[in-house]
Amino acid sequence: GAEVLFSVDCTKLKDYFLPEKRDFDCIYFNFPHCGRKAGVVKNRELLAQFFHGSAEVLTEEGEIHVALCNGQGGTPADQPRREWHNSWQIVAVAAGAGFILSNVHPFKADTIHGYKCTGYRSQDKSFCVEGALNHIFTRSMPLPYFKPMICEIELESRKVSFQVPQVLVDKINRGFLELKSNHPVRTIKEKLTAELSQAFPLQNIDYCLSLLHQGHLNGVCHSNIFWIILSPEETPSTEEMSNGLANAVLFSHVDFCRDTDKNGWVNVQEGCHISKQYYLRPSLLPYAQAIIQRGAFLPGTLHVLSGPVFRKCLITPYSMPVFHEMVFVCAVNRGTENSCIQMLMNNIKTSIHSFHQTVPGFKVNINLQEATSFETTELNDFAAFESQLSKIQYFICMEIDTSGSCEKGFCVGIIRTAHYELVSSELVVVFASLNLDLLAMLICGISDWRMLWTSDTRFLRQFPRGELRLFKSFSLYPPSYVHDVSFWVPDGEQFDEVAFHTVARQVSGEMVVSIQLIDSFQQSETGRKSLCYRLTFQSCDKALSRQEVAGMQLLFRKEINQRLRVALR
Repeated sequence: GAEVLFSVDCTKLKDYFLPEKRDFDCIYFNFPHCGRKAGVVKNRELLAQFFHGSAEVLTEEGEIHVALCNGQGGTPADQPRREWHNSWQIVAVAAGAGFILSNVHPFKADTIHGYKCTGYRSQDKSFCVEGALNHIFTRSMPLPYFKPMICEIELESRKVSFQVPQVLVDKINRGFLELKSNHPVRTIKEKLTAELSQAFPLQNIDYCLSLLHQGHLNGVCHSNIFWIILSPEETPSTEEMSNGLANAVLFSHVDFCRDTDKNGWVNVQEGCHISKQYYLRPSLLPYAQAIIQRGAFLPGTLHVLSGPVFRKCLITPYSMPVFHEMVFVCAVNRGTENSCIQMLMNNIKTSIHSFHQTVPGFKVNINLQEATSFETTELNDFAAFESQLSKIQYFICMEIDTSGSCEKGFCVGIIRTAHYELVSSELVVVFASLNLDLLAMLICGISDWRMLWTSDTRFLRQFPRGELRLFKSFSLYPPSYVHDVSFWVPDGEQFDEVAFHTVARQVSGEMVVSIQLIDSFQQSETGRKSLCYRLTFQSCDKALSRQEVAGMQLLFRKEINQRLRVALR
């Protein structure tokens, strides 16, 4: 019942099939080759044209299977692995046509009925397929293009709208903690809440938390904050608005102005004198402290706050510009705070250990460590920022064992106590904070925080009905691309590295995974300082081509020149 076509050009598949016959679920290409002694470059070109041709006749959920001899693909699955430049670079070639490698397994010719391996140098002679691999590709979601976004909220009994920093456009109002969500972050929050409710009277107070906060944050560097500045002055022109919206992402301090539209919303835009400075909340602790100071709490009751928080930070594997924080607050009698901390910690431990039953292979060691035992350099980004906010007594640390060996410990939370004059002198307040996103990564084996925010449905499909499982990536061995940039720092100015990383996040759409300072030079005659950084681009869930990265790098050079006033070399 099969239809067989001969002399088909694999680079122009649509020319051989009528439109109604072009929707293939699978396309197989076993051991492609240009013929004769073609080099790796020509075979890469063949594969590139094949993938582009296949994209025109493959269904949205279809697969492309490409079998290659051992070493040709250039992925870590090849054993031994060839040097990258001497391979066919199949994942990078496929990315150029919008495909990602979703699976790879040994090619076993003897399991395919009727298959005969021939074609050795155009002879009726088989070639060696020992160690050959079958690479399975699927369509990637396209790289996103984010338009400027306005967020509308209630602020000080008024409706206001403000421009969302571009680097956060795809992360605002995602609803991961909402009732109908299956996201692992919500599952972990619900399991923690259920366990703690058995030990404490519990009250959720998430409903009253605004995205914007006002006031001074002790010890927090201003360059780590996403600032939103309101002013009641005149409205700027459309051109000024478009310029201003871009600037709002890049600078720690931005002037805005506002007007009221017909619906009563206050529009926040750039271009006028400062009236009030707000910032996207970097932590929920100030809200917890405000509740205590207002006396709006019940002693002995565990008050729970949760929601996304926002922080500018350097680009590292576990540094997140946005994550979901869960804060616990409880006022107890003086002298019983340590037993409260121990009870809180025991229930958090029990809740996290319960994931052993639902996540195969997940083993964890969770413990409380005194803050004084940590050096500043040992703290991850989450813990370091929390240390700026307030004095911490304890860090909640996790060690994960997924393959018989423990990974290094991660700080996933903090605990501190405080005395408030507005509270009875007999009471001490215990605060605890957990990073739910980091917990989800460690429990589900997710190695890249960006995967938590993917819009690809293949992510949430792995957690049906909110069940927690070890995550299996649907994009294997994604290609990475390296670019360097060097520049002169403006005279007499301290270089803002956080702003530099924030620009990289923005222009690449979070495709930069590493920024390393590889050289520093200072002219003895003038004192001018030059820096050279190496940027590594890589996507965790989408096809990313060399051409797309080259465009990002050019835009990055332009933006740092304009925003940070550096002189490119």
